[in-house]
Amino acid sequence: MKDLELGESVSVNGACQTVAALSRDGFVCDLLPETLRATNLGKLRAGSRVNLERALGPGDRLGGHIVNGHVDGTGRVVSVSRRPARIELLVPEELFRYIVPKGSVALNGVSLTVGPDPAGGRFEVFVIPHTWERTNLGDLTRGVEVNVEVDIVAKYIEAFGRQGRGEKE
Repeated sequence: MKDLELGESVSVNGACQTVAALSRDGFVCDLLPETLRATNLGKLRAGSRVNLERALGPGDRLGGHIVNGHVDGTGRVVSVSRRPARIELLVPEELFRYIVPKGSVALNGVSLTVGPDPAGGRFEVFVIPHTWERTNLGDLTRGVEVNVEVDIVAKYIEAFGRQGRGEKE
């Protein structure tokens, strides 16, 4: 909350939101219908634990995968194991086509590496202890819906390929 300003972008569970109001204990964002459709934000209850991240500033280091805060859709947790920390997910085909072995994916705004064998709409990610303890990924259980942001580079490659062939989206 330090130095948070009106109009600033904050990722809430991976969905980029604009700070519309500030209070002593938090901030308020306006959720648009598309955000409610494409994310799990409308399903949260008071007291739900969420991942928050402020936008990078000019000159900040980019220490991981590129994550835009533009949730592409949701997936369902198939299984969770604690040792090693591992999450298996099922996503719709329109998202799964961007899931590649050892590629990147963001779950609830947390950038992770895809496991070695995605297939049939399912893939797994392994989570390091630091991330497991400091995000809401450690709270996930079977059947829970998570926000998914796929690799932006894969989406650009697909779009450029389509344009090169004269195809429309």
